[in-house]
Amino acid sequence: MKRYTSIICLVVVMAVLFCGYAAPAAARTAQAGANISVTLGPGASGTASLVQIVLLVTVLSVTPALILMMTSFTRIVVVFSILRQALGIQNAPANQIIVGFALFLTLFIMSPLITRINDAAFRPYMDGRLGSEAALEKGVGPLREFMLKNTKDKDLELFARLSKADAGVKRESLPTLTIVPAFITGELKAAFQIGFLIYIPFLIIDMVAASVLMSLGMVMLPPPVVSLPFKLLLFVLVDGWYLIVGSLVQSFN
Repeated sequence: MKRYTSIICLVVVMAVLFCGYAAPAAARTAQAGANISVTLGPGASGTASLVQIVLLVTVLSVTPALILMMTSFTRIVVVFSILRQALGIQNAPANQIIVGFALFLTLFIMSPLITRINDAAFRPYMDGRLGSEAALEKGVGPLREFMLKNTKDKDLELFARLSKADAGVKRESLPTLTIVPAFITGELKAAFQIGFLIYIPFLIIDMVAASVLMSLGMVMLPPPVVSLPFKLLLFVLVDGWYLIVGSLVQSFN
């Protein structure tokens, strides 16, 4: 169970393991004259092996999403979505741009951890100096450290209590399956707090536009149509992207 938890927590090392296992198999296949065969294992039935393959494919399909939720991606993409809604523009920037920008910011923020994972787990495993289990343990360490630094004790205590862990256990000793939901909860809370602060000035502009239209008797004209140019002007004048991106990057420990 711990092994599969570590695999889910570290997609990079998992990819390395896949490549490491696939390369020798491919070489053996080439030497055998492209004689492809599948070994089910001693005493394994076809149905059991099929279930295992389905489970493996399922884990591989959801692993990227799980990894993104263990990084800074969640907070960034939620803040960008709230910003777009506060501006009152439904399709600008497009979803692809928001997700892509959030992904590259995530890579920028997580680059020190990626370097540590590469030095501690990736290269030693590729050089044959570490086994798969040791590489997984060393690779998941930086991710756990990042999540613990950006997770409040209150959230960790909640999920530790729900998992019925020992009351005196240290936060560093909590299992990864307990740290991940606590981290996601804290990220969503922080994203909504930032989104609330972003929403206030644009809400004031909407209220002023609605009051002016009401006083002029122009009740048939939607207030967002009038307030949208002023919100865009305000966002450009204060250099909104610079402030928001800088604040998001500096908000992570």
